[in-house]
Amino acid sequence: MSSTESPDTATAALPVPPAGPGRHGAAETVHTVALPGLRLTVRAPVGSPAPQDGGAETGTGRDREPALYVHGLGGSSQNWSDLMPLLADRVDGEAIDLPGFGHSPPPDDGNYSVSAQARAVIRYLDAAGRGPVHLIGNSMGGAAATRVAAVRPDLVRTLTLISPALPELRPQLTAVPTALLAVPGITGLFGRLTHDWTPERRTREVLALCYGDPGRVSPEGFNAAVDEYARRLELPYFWEVMERSARGLVNAYTLGGQHNLWRQAERVLAPTLLVYGGRDRLVSFRMARRAAAAFRGSRLLTLPEAGHVAMMEYPETVARAVRELLDSDMTDVTADASRS
Repeated sequence: MSSTESPDTATAALPVPPAGPGRHGAAETVHTVALPGLRLTVRAPVGSPAPQDGGAETGTGRDREPALYVHGLGGSSQNWSDLMPLLADRVDGEAIDLPGFGHSPPPDDGNYSVSAQARAVIRYLDAAGRGPVHLIGNSMGGAAATRVAAVRPDLVRTLTLISPALPELRPQLTAVPTALLAVPGITGLFGRLTHDWTPERRTREVLALCYGDPGRVSPEGFNAAVDEYARRLELPYFWEVMERSARGLVNAYTLGGQHNLWRQAERVLAPTLLVYGGRDRLVSFRMARRAAAAFRGSRLLTLPEAGHVAMMEYPETVARAVRELLDSDMTDVTADASRS
């Protein structure tokens, strides 16, 4: 897979993908899965029916391999509504709202660490009986997916990481405000300072931060994102979830030993695709080379014009790269079977 030279950009800190927009009006099913201490909202393209009893699916009777999409800090399952339909003929995809995000309520234990998000993914996959899956994560979801692949290799067939939030040493200026969300009391202060901001202004600010070119967002997509942002602001736990999740990500950056995310990246056995955007203002483009070295035998796709959410800006390009990964994985499986 082709890649490009990394520009001379500074390293980044914490990513906050937009809550939307996804493919406006896309046909999707949405259901809720109840687990002890968690209720997770699960979204899938039409053609992957929700279970009739509202519980987790067993995966029986399916002719496509399962895939699970995991969003980042501030995002939701809607972040995958452009990409999922493009892969629906190859994988039986589902996207989850992590605890406290999208339409999933906060977890009972109030734990928003990266490890807790990874455990939520593991618990869902175990309950659904869908593993091993093609696991696809963006930003904070990429960090959680890395931890899942490292500690439960039986659950992950391939791994795709789009601007994963892996530890970096020097934050670039555009990422500092996001990193500050982790400071106790900052979210309340920010909420008061921006009290008069309209949802439209808030959405423009977020899109400008996360997209390489916000002009790629359609008017329908922008309006959908505004509506979703307005809905989120009415949730009584919105700012608390953002603060605690940002703090959990900062804490993950400081862990050493076997829990360090780079150490866990080196433990990943699944074939891995890495996607980085040249205009990402939150995760440095230069980190692509370190990630490619850490994940053994990984593939690297760099998109010079993309920002932090390449799956939303360039879904067709990302889908082609994922298909190449799936084809390679199938070839490897066939070769292994022929040798046995």
